[in-house]
Amino acid sequence: KRGVDMARSYGGRGREERPRVRVDDDGETRTLVVDETFASFYRPGEIATHCVWDAIAAPILWLPPKRRRRILCLGLGGGSVARIARTLAPDAEIKGIELDSDVIRLARAHLDLDPLGLDIEIADAKVWIEAQSPSKGRYDVILEDVFIGKGDDVRKPDWIPEPIHELAFRLLAPGGVFVSNTLDEHNRVARTMREHFDRIVSIETEDYDNQVLVAANGDLTGAGLRRCVAESPVLSASLPILSFRLR
Repeated sequence: KRGVDMARSYGGRGREERPRVRVDDDGETRTLVVDETFASFYRPGEIATHCVWDAIAAPILWLPPKRRRRILCLGLGGGSVARIARTLAPDAEIKGIELDSDVIRLARAHLDLDPLGLDIEIADAKVWIEAQSPSKGRYDVILEDVFIGKGDDVRKPDWIPEPIHELAFRLLAPGGVFVSNTLDEHNRVARTMREHFDRIVSIETEDYDNQVLVAANGDLTGAGLRRCVAESPVLSASLPILSFRLR
């Protein structure tokens, strides 16, 4: 599959025009679709998605609970990653930046977004990052999941990684973790990360093209992160579909 969010394509428009942003509900699962891409997934009563969003949230586990104080989600979508983050860091301040107000409206109506207790801003991630200063506070974890495009043509905007990742790195607290969900641009994103961090781990999800890149200083390893996931009551069931390697 091409990916999630990132892009499981729903094909052509079919026999009738579909809304650009919609929620498909089969009675058991609810899928947020944006421009015919699989943007968020929710199964009421469950936290883990058993999909790429688990890989994006997993690096939170690398930090001890007392270091999971402030989390930034760039590209909040319908809150699939934020739901996991809230469970892994129940007392954290979680900030979500999302460009599309329709996404937030439908997530609130159908994906139980509001009970997560997030601080949500409707904003362009580029504009928002450019306006931030480390003096306003830093984040222990930054989870970047920003894509543009439609269907199988989903991709990072041309301002990722430069200059926005470079600016975002300044907002990361010492010892923090930076995560970027990537597709074809993974090598380019990894090169920029390598200029600023000691270690980069790649997490891949079975049957998807995504590479979730995790950057940190210190002793981060693929084996160590895998062990954290294995010990997690929230994400351990997803371990068979995840692979970890030091880049």
